[in-house]
Amino acid sequence: SELIRGFLLSGMPCPSSCPPGLLALMAPGLALMATFSLPSQAGDRRALPVEKPPGVKGRTLILLDVNTKSPVRIISENFLSLQLDPSIIHDGWLDFLSSRRLVTLARGLAPAFLRFAGKRTDFLQFHNVKNPAKSRGGPGPDYYLKNYEDDIVRSDIALDKQKGCKIAQHPDIMLELQREKAAQMHLVLLKEQFSNTYSNLTLTARSLDKLYNFADCSGLHLIFALNALRRNPNNSWNSSNALSLLKYSASKKYNISWELGNEPNNYRTLMGRSVNGSQLGKDYIQLRSLLQLIRTYSRASLYGPSIGRPRKNVIALLEGFMKVAGSTVDAVTWQHYYIDGRVAKVTDFLKTRLLDTLSDQIRKIQKVVNTYTPGKKIWLEGVGATSAGGMNNLSDSYAAGFLWLNTLGLLASQGIDVVVRHSFLDHGHNHLVDQNFNPLPDYWLSLLYKRLIGPKVLAIHVAGLQRKPRPGRVIRDKLRIYAHCTSSHNHNYVRGSITLYIINLHRSRKKIKLAGTLRDKIVHQYLLQPYGKDGLHSKSVQLNGQPLAMVDDGTLPELKPRPLRAGRTLVIPPLTMSFYVVKNVNALACRYR
Repeated sequence: SELIRGFLLSGMPCPSSCPPGLLALMAPGLALMATFSLPSQAGDRRALPVEKPPGVKGRTLILLDVNTKSPVRIISENFLSLQLDPSIIHDGWLDFLSSRRLVTLARGLAPAFLRFAGKRTDFLQFHNVKNPAKSRGGPGPDYYLKNYEDDIVRSDIALDKQKGCKIAQHPDIMLELQREKAAQMHLVLLKEQFSNTYSNLTLTARSLDKLYNFADCSGLHLIFALNALRRNPNNSWNSSNALSLLKYSASKKYNISWELGNEPNNYRTLMGRSVNGSQLGKDYIQLRSLLQLIRTYSRASLYGPSIGRPRKNVIALLEGFMKVAGSTVDAVTWQHYYIDGRVAKVTDFLKTRLLDTLSDQIRKIQKVVNTYTPGKKIWLEGVGATSAGGMNNLSDSYAAGFLWLNTLGLLASQGIDVVVRHSFLDHGHNHLVDQNFNPLPDYWLSLLYKRLIGPKVLAIHVAGLQRKPRPGRVIRDKLRIYAHCTSSHNHNYVRGSITLYIINLHRSRKKIKLAGTLRDKIVHQYLLQPYGKDGLHSKSVQLNGQPLAMVDDGTLPELKPRPLRAGRTLVIPPLTMSFYVVKNVNALACRYR
């Protein structure tokens, strides 16, 4: 252990005589698991031994401790947030956001932001009319069944009579007709997406009311992205339609934050001419001036520029934007998708190289932001497992959770303040809730995260013995471990408790022995595994062996832990995700808000 500590502290290259344990500790994959600190930095605790404790078999034992004195990062209470794509106007799902079941599911993930944005943001026009039957568009005059349309109108009339939070109970036949309509529209939306040509979309005042009602009833804060592709002849932003929307929202006293556009780096493809970073910065300053003229929004938050993956041209756009409007926005935003959804395979979700692609992007974004506005908050928006709407039985399956949970852990450990998941409900397969309003595996994973994980990120340090790797093979650790203070909103645990969350991508079980301040504490296990015969492709999950499902439209199930006796070695099954609450640690970092 002294040899290992000496090389780590000196920064010297590892000689050929290094023991396998040292090679494992210095592997780049391990460094990406979380924000680690060396044993000597853990305060006044003794250094962790690397030899096996007596009575523990096997060479894959991992010794784990956490620095409990102070957090390394503090992220937003709304860290895990949600997105809705404007395509829900096209396919009709916006009319069903008042469903009790959807509101219950969204409320389970509060507090959070709800970002209304996506590929169709820059084709969205606001029209201040109330009659939904006359203003709704579609492929042809026979597209909407009359009974279906009458049901929507009757539902709207009933909602108008309610005060406060407006909740609807939609008949099964009405939902079945909507699913048929959405299935037809899905093909249209996919064709637009693959060809990168989008039709204009109309948002009525009635639709905006429904969107805001959903956010408000669910305890979510709405962020609305305005159309940035309405341009004047000199290429400056034409704000006339946005002003109409702002005035209507203000008249209703809607508490909304704002953005302008979505992935401006793609505008040349969409409109035939580009908008550079400098011009986009001027457009944001123009929007800020508009907000300040409207009393309701004079202090509203403004986020952007919501760029795509930070390649060279995108970084140039961001630099131009930050020079002009870096101080205008409250957080700098970018987007990331891991895989092309048209070619994804289940094995893709198990590749550590894929999980690690996000780290390089974080560094690039942070470098630009800290150059122009040091300390400015950074958000990752629109994140999803796959692009192009995702793949059925892949991006909506248990396997996609490995990417999602690692994204949450990695972003938190790097100080990214908010991550916005695309999407809560939409036409593709990246969503958290399907079109039967049933929660998918990533929903349950998100719910566990919300219930157990607080905003304070803790440094962990790990020591262990691993089998000698094959000659010439790069070690990439497939065991990802993150630590936070347990959520103070969870009244089952006293302040000072710590939550670990662990991703095991190995095809064998792994053993973890808690050491230092975590030693001999009672632990509550929340082990999430696929349920049913589909394995990693499953769209259902079990928690500690019990399948998870809603109790009824208004009730989520109780998330029951499995208590483990004090001092017990944690055994992590292969290809699983799990949370472990270490009770009564009395961690100084976690005692106070």
